[in-house]
Amino acid sequence: MGNLCGKSSKDDNFQGAGRTLNAAPAPATKASIPASAKPKVTGPGRTVGSSGGSDGANDPRAAAAAAAEARANKPVTGDLAKRLDEQKKQTRSQTLQQAADENRLQREADAATETRNYN
Repeated sequence: MGNLCGKSSKDDNFQGAGRTLNAAPAPATKASIPASAKPKVTGPGRTVGSSGGSDGANDPRAAAAAAAEARANKPVTGDLAKRLDEQKKQTRSQTLQQAADENRLQREADAATETRNYN
């Protein structure tokens, strides 16, 4: 009543040398490979969250700040850059006044269009 058409890969399930329940496992046939030597630390350790060194050359934050300053000090060229610079110099009240004027002009243009289309 078993596997009628299958092949048996082994003739006997208990072919090898057996051992008792409390016996130690058989010794390995190959010797284990020793782990490679760990690299020696030559410098001082780093604290978590610190940059590791006291020099600012390798600090990403200092490098980003220096790059931002260089971009800010670069001379302004082009029409769009000049307009953007003018917008940056505006105060909050000037910006609000400009937006209000633009809205008023838009409403007046819409009213004129509606009047023209009515007749």
